[in-house]
Amino acid sequence: MITAIALDDEPLALKAIEKLCETIDFISLENTFTEPSEALKYLRKFPTDLLFLDIKMPSISGLNFYKAVQQNTMVIFTTAFSEYAADSYELNAIDYLLKPISPKRFKQATDKAHDFYRYIHNKDHEQQNYIYLRSNYSLVKILITDILYIEGISDYVKVYSKNQKMVMARMSMKAMLEKLSVNDFIRVHRSFIIPFCNITSVRNKTIFLSNIEIPIGNTYEEVFFKRYS
Repeated sequence: MITAIALDDEPLALKAIEKLCETIDFISLENTFTEPSEALKYLRKFPTDLLFLDIKMPSISGLNFYKAVQQNTMVIFTTAFSEYAADSYELNAIDYLLKPISPKRFKQATDKAHDFYRYIHNKDHEQQNYIYLRSNYSLVKILITDILYIEGISDYVKVYSKNQKMVMARMSMKAMLEKLSVNDFIRVHRSFIIPFCNITSVRNKTIFLSNIEIPIGNTYEEVFFKRYS
């Protein structure tokens, strides 16, 4: 069960969150607040798994409030103003919901929170068959066995998979590689990470993943051929 609280300066908005939470069997909404100071006092006394947090409030923005929360608490931002989406992304929000919140979008957001909660509380990450990336202002779950290859471009990575659209996330190739098993994945070029299981053939300094051609960089050539041979 995920414990949660909601903070919004509008009582009607809190009532809407309460009703939506009643439809989710793994969310326990413990309390609601209209005053940020009261919510912060509560959090200091009662650690909570998830915040439903309005962004635009008179005394403090939800973004600044979340920065003041000194615990690892997931957050789903709620607001009527779409221009805050990029800021919520920088704070690693689980999701970003525009008011009025539909039951379908609420379910999608809480499902993400549920999956991420189980992910971060499972210490044996090596046994998990998925990873999470932050893309388009929310968390995206990617099955490791579906990954075809990963391409690095500047400060971003693009993850190409069999059964979902390409996912683009702001992170380094080094950070991406750390999320993956060293037994199953290898970096073969400054711009490419591939899974061994997808290699169909290697010719000279080119790796073939079915109809996809991946170059082998000079820096990575020796390590690749040692492991591939």
